[in-house]
Amino acid sequence: MEYLSKDLILPELKSTTKQEVLKELVKPLEGKFPKLNTKNAYKVLLEREQLGSTGIGDGVAIPHGKLRELNKIVVVVGRSFLGVDFDALDKKPCHIFFLVLAPENVAGLHLRILAHISRILKDPEFRQAFMEAEGVDGIWNLLGAE
Repeated sequence: MEYLSKDLILPELKSTTKQEVLKELVKPLEGKFPKLNTKNAYKVLLEREQLGSTGIGDGVAIPHGKLRELNKIVVVVGRSFLGVDFDALDKKPCHIFFLVLAPENVAGLHLRILAHISRILKDPEFRQAFMEAEGVDGIWNLLGAE
């Protein structure tokens, strides 16, 4: 929770492609982190996706990357009711997105956060509760309970 704020929760993504979702997830960072080059952030995320999809299966994607200009880890959460083809390992559409951006010099913490997110999203009951949560507040409260 210390890496996420309410204004970085997107309860209803409109995007229908992987590239659009990545742009939509990066967009709220513009106002919150004016020094952050969001075009560069998008580029870093696309490059990471070319190495292998961050769609881990079960409707979940955890796109992530490292940026020199960040001084702390940032998490953006998104939900797509329609689902997005994210080239997931199980070939199913992704509905739950946790974007993690980290400074270049925090490898250990970055990996622990990715592992924690992955662990909570393995729980089918949590994923169902996430999809059923009412708006920003519902998702925020659910994540705070974790």
